[in-house]
Amino acid sequence: MSISESQPIVRMFNIYKRYEQMPALSDISIDINQGELIFITGPSGAGKTTLLKLLYMAETATAGQLLIGGVNLSRIKPSGLYLLRRKFGIIFQDFKLIPSMTVFENVAIVLEASGEKKKVIDSKVSKILRNVGIEDKKNLYPPSLSGGEQQRAAVARAVIGEPDIIIADEPTGSLDPESAKIIMDLLREFNEKGTTLIIATHSQDLIRQSRGRVIRLKKGQLVEDLL
Repeated sequence: MSISESQPIVRMFNIYKRYEQMPALSDISIDINQGELIFITGPSGAGKTTLLKLLYMAETATAGQLLIGGVNLSRIKPSGLYLLRRKFGIIFQDFKLIPSMTVFENVAIVLEASGEKKKVIDSKVSKILRNVGIEDKKNLYPPSLSGGEQQRAAVARAVIGEPDIIIADEPTGSLDPESAKIIMDLLREFNEKGTTLIIATHSQDLIRQSRGRVIRLKKGQLVEDLL
């Protein structure tokens, strides 16, 4: 399943999402091109996280069509979802690290799932942990790390497989300014190499410091789309 460069990597057509008849998203239509840097912003409850969940298929739309790399998600069988999800690196707001695995193991699991050899895994994981500044924490377990260190581990896990699309939900929300800069510099590096980067954030400072497209939501509706 390849990502085509001749069309937008993400296409949303009249997307609606409801939870027990309560609207979370209403009539969202967006095209995202490969290699774009996208910020999704808006107040709490605007629908930012819901929109991200639709993209990486943690949720399904109530109505409308969503295409990833030209593939209509409504036509994918559950058994085939894992193939499409390999295109994504996901940075969760609450980290979602496995507490019973070390930092190294949490990051390595991505490469193990794709069948990489142990020697390659050891090299790549050590390099990415060094890049995010926590190589000295590789043998520790997530509960023993600070929130900022856990977020760095989560970022390392998201980018280790060199995905086509990185989705990040408040990736710098728990970080001090220096750590936030390290993380954003790393994400921009992947973006400059052609990875599509979609970030949900409240931080207007983060948006101002980056040259990206801004999609603003309010009460589940698209109210602004600025290049």
